[in-house]
Amino acid sequence: MIDFTFSEEQEMFRKAAREFAETQVAPKIPVMEETGEVSDAVVKALGEAEMMALTIPEEYGGLGLGYVARMIALEEISRVSVATAMMLQVFALGIEPIVKFGSEELKKKYLPGLAKGERLATTAVTEATGGSDPTGIRSAYKKEGDDFIVNGRKCFITNSHIADTITILTKSEDDPKAFCAFVIDKDMEGWRATHKEHKVGMRGCNTGELAFENLRIPKTQLLGNEGKGLGVTMAAIGDVGRGGMVGCALGLQAACLEESIKFSNERVLYGKPISALQGIQNKLAEIKIDLEAGRLLAYRAAAMQDNGIRCSNEFAVAKYFTTEVAQKAAKMAVDIHGGYGCMEEYAVSRFWRDAAVLGPSAGTSDIMKVIIGRWVLA
Repeated sequence: MIDFTFSEEQEMFRKAAREFAETQVAPKIPVMEETGEVSDAVVKALGEAEMMALTIPEEYGGLGLGYVARMIALEEISRVSVATAMMLQVFALGIEPIVKFGSEELKKKYLPGLAKGERLATTAVTEATGGSDPTGIRSAYKKEGDDFIVNGRKCFITNSHIADTITILTKSEDDPKAFCAFVIDKDMEGWRATHKEHKVGMRGCNTGELAFENLRIPKTQLLGNEGKGLGVTMAAIGDVGRGGMVGCALGLQAACLEESIKFSNERVLYGKPISALQGIQNKLAEIKIDLEAGRLLAYRAAAMQDNGIRCSNEFAVAKYFTTEVAQKAAKMAVDIHGGYGCMEEYAVSRFWRDAAVLGPSAGTSDIMKVIIGRWVLA
C-alpha cells in the first residue's frame, strides 16, 4: 500500500513551520521588499528554530530529519515569503557537498556551526560562460605544493554577500576535463563579494557576484576526489538545488490560491461575490489542480531521496512542472484581483514578481526538458 499522508511527526512539523513563517517571517516582508536586503532578524530566527539543521546528521549537531521535512519547511515558508525560502534552500544546497563529500575533518569543522545558524552557506557554480552547462566555467585552479590557487568570477550567486561558508566549483588550468570542488571560508584572503544584483522579485534574498584573485585553498578543503568535482556539484544541484526550487514553487502556488479565494469571496460584482462566477471558479480550480499534482511529484521525489534512491530525473520533472505552474498561478491570481492585482499593497503583485525568478533558478525549464528527454531515451 502506498501512503500519501504525512506521519504524525511530519504533520506537527508542518504546523510548526507554518507558525514560524507567519510569526517570524511575515512581519519582516515590508522592510525586505523596500530595501531588497536579507533580514538579519529572519536569519537569526531560522537558526533558533533549527530550520538550518534539517538535513545535517545528528552526529554533527543537526536534526537529521531528511528531505521530506525540508520540502515541508520550504513549502510553508515560501507560502509567506519565497525570498526567505530561497535563501534557506540555497543554504542547504551549499552544505550538501560537505555532508556527502566532505572529509570527517571538514564535517566537524563546519557542520555544527551551520546547524546552529551561526554560519550561513551557499554554493558558487554559475558563471557568465557556464550556468546550465557547468563545464563552460572559467574559474580555474592550479596546484602549488599542497595548495590550490584559484582565479575567476561567479555570478547570480544566492547569499553571495551574507555567506560565511561557500562550496565552489573550479576547472583545472591544465586539463579541461578535471574539476575540483572546495569549501572556502569568509575570512580567507583572495576572494570577495562584488556586485549585488537587483532582481525583479525575491527581494530580501541576496544575489550577487564573487571574485577570486589568487585565492589559496589548502588541499584539506577539497570536497571529494581531486579532478572529480563536477560530480560533487551536480549531485547536489540535481537532488537538492532543484528539490529546493520545487518547495519554493509549491508554497507560492498555495499562497496564490489562498489570496485568490479570500479576495474573490470579498469582492462583490453584479450584486454577488465574484467567487460565484464560473470564470473565477475555473481559475481557482486550475490553481488547485496544479498545486495538488505538483505536491505528488515533489513529495514522491523527496521520499525517494530520504530512502537513498537517486532522484535527479524525478526532481527535474517536478522542477519543470511546479515552477511553470507557479508562474501560471501568479498570473491567474493577478487576473482574479483585477486592477488591485497590480497594486503593491496586495501580496499577489509580489507573488507575480517572485514567480518570474523561479523558472531560471537551478536550471531553466528548457534545460529540465533536455534532462527529461535524455531520461526517457536512455
